[in-house]
Amino acid sequence: MTWGAVLFAAIAGVLILLFWLWRWLRKTRPEADSGGSEKEILDNNTDKKDKEEEEGSDREGVENKQQGNRITSGCIEWPGQIMMSRSRVVKELVDDLLRFLRTRLSNRFVPVLQPAIGVGSAFEGWSPCEADDAVYQLLVPLEPPAGHSFHRELATLGRIPARDYRIRVVLECACRVRNMLCFIHSPKHHVRMKNRPPYMLDFLCTELYLDVEKLALWFRRLVKQACVALPRARHYKMEVLPYSQRTCQLRLTSDSGSPLYVEMILGVQLGCTDIFLTSHSAEDPYALSTIWQLSYAVAESIFFSHMTSQVPQGSFHLRCLHLCTRMLKDTEFSPYTLKTIVMHFLNTRPVSSWCRRDCFRQVVGDILNCLHRCLERKELNHFFFGNKNMPEEIYLPKHFEESKPYNILQHLVQNPDAHARALRQCEQLREELLEGLPD
Repeated sequence: MTWGAVLFAAIAGVLILLFWLWRWLRKTRPEADSGGSEKEILDNNTDKKDKEEEEGSDREGVENKQQGNRITSGCIEWPGQIMMSRSRVVKELVDDLLRFLRTRLSNRFVPVLQPAIGVGSAFEGWSPCEADDAVYQLLVPLEPPAGHSFHRELATLGRIPARDYRIRVVLECACRVRNMLCFIHSPKHHVRMKNRPPYMLDFLCTELYLDVEKLALWFRRLVKQACVALPRARHYKMEVLPYSQRTCQLRLTSDSGSPLYVEMILGVQLGCTDIFLTSHSAEDPYALSTIWQLSYAVAESIFFSHMTSQVPQGSFHLRCLHLCTRMLKDTEFSPYTLKTIVMHFLNTRPVSSWCRRDCFRQVVGDILNCLHRCLERKELNHFFFGNKNMPEEIYLPKHFEESKPYNILQHLVQNPDAHARALRQCEQLREELLEGLPD
């Protein structure tokens, strides 16, 4: 018991000695381990918080500035890069599709599908909407099969310019063509005995006239069947959309899940010109299905392609047009109105004036000022009618050049309220757009 008590007392004394030694060391270094007094810690935390708030404010300001840039510079930069790249992909896919269909239909008496032509703003390098919302339009020219011919007839008389046509399908004698069945001199029962598929007058026409809706339905069915057979279908999910009775709309979804929207428009060439009669939606929703509308889309595409090769900075005019049309969202102006102004500018101004070295603000201002002057006069001439200064690369019907200029703002002449509203919207658009651009 004595030795146990001694051992316990010795251990307790050592522990007490170590405790007091630890207290003495803490007093000699009062704040060394704590990193500073409470006030200093609070001050440091406050400074750190202020710094973080300042950095957060800076980040917010940068983000706001970047957001503002997306409204101006961002909208200017994207068309030439993103849309042209996507348009090439779309064109290759549609070309493969049409090649497959031509092979499949080679021995049938149906319209012959020609290589597609990219048209519309997406193929021209600008768009009035975001890149992901762009619709890639292609015109698919049709030629009559052997033993047939297409005759274009005006559907409305007295309208200037005439836009509505009908296409009459006429049978031609093919008796002298080797291994060719003549639909004129061969009895119908003999034709059926040859096990030929029914010719186009039976299922693609209405009263001898090419029917837009029947033709579009036939084409959509062919495309739907061909999508699964294409080699590229492994990389894209190709879906035929049911939203149009006069065209063929596709949704192409890549492996990454990004969709591209495509619209194929059927068309018949007007002579040997760049003007087509197309199946695109008619202005009148109650128009007969045998009505085909005059389209300048191919001629416009050729014009923009030609000017892009001439302008020193090939996409500068497209950026101006894109920015201006993007601002039309809440107005009654059509993007085609500003497109017409830009086409007139490109055709009359020296190409050297369309350059990044010039003031971008001034060029955009010129476009909007021209729009305002046209609204004041209630007059803006259509680009292809009565234009004596057309580039040689564009082939137009002779009567286009000889006709009087056509005013695309004619509707404002008969509607004073619409005219006053258009002027107010133009002034507001000009003020908002020019204030958002740097000097």
